Amino acid sequence: MIYRLTVVIGLLLALTNVLANAAEQIPQLTADGYAVPQPGRSFSFPRDHGSHPEFSIEWWYITGHLVATNQAEFGFQATFFRRALVPPGSTNHSASAAFGNAQIYLAHMALVNKHTGEFVFQERLNRDGWDASSATNTLAVHNGNWSLKLAPNTNGTPELFELQGGVGADDAFTLQLQPTKPLVVFGTNGVSRKAADPTAASHYLTFPRLAVSGTLTVAATNLPVSGQAWMDHEFSSSQLGAGQVGWDWLSLQLFDGRELMSYRMRRQGGGTDPYSTVAWIDAAGQVRQIGPEQFKWTMLAHWHSPKSGADYPSLVRLEAINPATGQPETFIIQPYVADQELTGRVGGVGYWEGACRVLNEQNHEIGRAYLELTGYSKSMKGKF
Repeated sequence: MIYRLTVVIGLLLALTNVLANAAEQIPQLTADGYAVPQPGRSFSFPRDHGSHPEFSIEWWYITGHLVATNQAEFGFQATFFRRALVPPGSTNHSASAAFGNAQIYLAHMALVNKHTGEFVFQERLNRDGWDASSATNTLAVHNGNWSLKLAPNTNGTPELFELQGGVGADDAFTLQLQPTKPLVVFGTNGVSRKAADPTAASHYLTFPRLAVSGTLTVAATNLPVSGQAWMDHEFSSSQLGAGQVGWDWLSLQLFDGRELMSYRMRRQGGGTDPYSTVAWIDAAGQVRQIGPEQFKWTMLAHWHSPKSGADYPSLVRLEAINPATGQPETFIIQPYVADQELTGRVGGVGYWEGACRVLNEQNHEIGRAYLELTGYSKSMKGKF
């Protein structure tokens, strides 16, 4: 009995050492001094809706589907990027109220008319200062007159996000976004790994379904709109590992109350990296994730961009095992409009991001989605 107890204790100590060593292999900082996401982080809100300047990359991402009172249907994207230029604590930067060189802010706005096929977008790039900033204690980010902020909490009112955006002089939107499902944290123990390199990871926070209301201005005409949106907030210091060139990201909002998020980290040659995942969110907001051995991503058709020369998937089949049932389900992702490419002329980041319908194998529409395709015109390595 004593021998067996000694063996068990020895095994437990060995396991403890293995886990400790594994934890030690995740560095606190990147080689250039930025924070690396750590397991077990305790998130606190509204602070963690805000900016995290100790990480080099951060974005707040909203995509959604709108219906106007005249029954016109639209898809929209609003993205605010923050990119650090010098690590925290560096003396090699300016922090003046007007201009700083520690952070730059990129923002993308896009709007697609699902009926006419018209797609418009605009990009902005500004230095930290009077024309672009992000608060660290709550969500309050802006780039010019585009902004995303958390409305003040009054007497315990639920979270409400306010979005101001637009494209050019004629198209704009003023929207309120109210979460209808709880916040989801993707990954394992609060860390969403993107590659074998432990620094290629993020803290990935998502509201998978928000009720949207507000006003859309199209060609100088104001249209009351309502709809649903998806909101991502990611912060990291690296999104890609060795051999990876980009990713295929997908958010599905199914009519039965479930959502799926998929990111396929794409390797040189088009293969799927082992750190890819599909996350299932049930009607109650519980999330379960599966790895690439349990899903299959198939390009059924492609679209050739006359602007960038890239060939993007234009019809995709996602087959994935539902971890709640152990059974496979199939989703066909079909863009409403083929050309929803943001060329990246301002910030140097070109990609395809578009509103899609979701079909089942019987060709019945069962949901709506947004699809993001990066690294097709040029590798994203070095940009994220």
